Amino acid sequence: MKLNKVPALTGIEWVKLGIRTFFRQPLALAGLFFMFMLLVTLLSVVPVLGHFISLALLPAATLGLMAATREASSGKFPMPTILATAFQAGKSQIRAMVILGGLYAVGSAGVMLLAGAISGADVQTLSAEATSPETLMMHPAMINNMFITMVLYLPLGLLFWHAPALVHWHGVSPGKSLFFSALACWTNKLALIVFFFAWTAVFMGFAMAVVILALLLGGPTALAFITFPVVMLLTSMFFTSLYFTFRDSFVTDDGQAPA
Repeated sequence: MKLNKVPALTGIEWVKLGIRTFFRQPLALAGLFFMFMLLVTLLSVVPVLGHFISLALLPAATLGLMAATREASSGKFPMPTILATAFQAGKSQIRAMVILGGLYAVGSAGVMLLAGAISGADVQTLSAEATSPETLMMHPAMINNMFITMVLYLPLGLLFWHAPALVHWHGVSPGKSLFFSALACWTNKLALIVFFFAWTAVFMGFAMAVVILALLLGGPTALAFITFPVVMLLTSMFFTSLYFTFRDSFVTDDGQAPA
């Protein structure tokens, strides 16, 4: 397995491939993403350990969505069981994925604690005092906290970007998968920057279209009704595109892209 450096404009191609593949199997890929979100939502309400478990499952869920994308890109229909791909492998790979999930949960918790300490925002107190979700999101302390959280999450995201796929499909140890993931992201940083800007443009374009459509259909009520499904579908497409960032960032010893 070797790193593969790609041109910066490959980032746009990754977005195109993600959207194109999504529309090959829209019901299956959207359904799998909704299943994942439902599972996370249900786990998050479990006292004490629920939120930690939901975070720990994120690398495995990301792998499942990548496996579904691989199936869809080859013309196959991804079944719901593919979401559990990470736990259908050998014992060593399952153990490695569990370790990876635990590391991600701990890292995420650390990011949130550090962001709260730096920003001085008590999220629970702000949530209790807010009269509405809009008021909470517009509070200066909350905005500052979210910005710091995003900055701190960046290195964590780069560490885990390719790690689940490397652990599952190529038997790389959790520690090495984090190292090679970060190295691959750095090697193809220009392509990833273009990738993120391209997705930002897609989201903004759809946001403008949704606002215009909502104004034509009835204003704020229509906007609230339309926004959620559109955001969920766009996020499904984004997760679909992740597989291609992995596929093109590595080559096997015979010069071929990994499966």
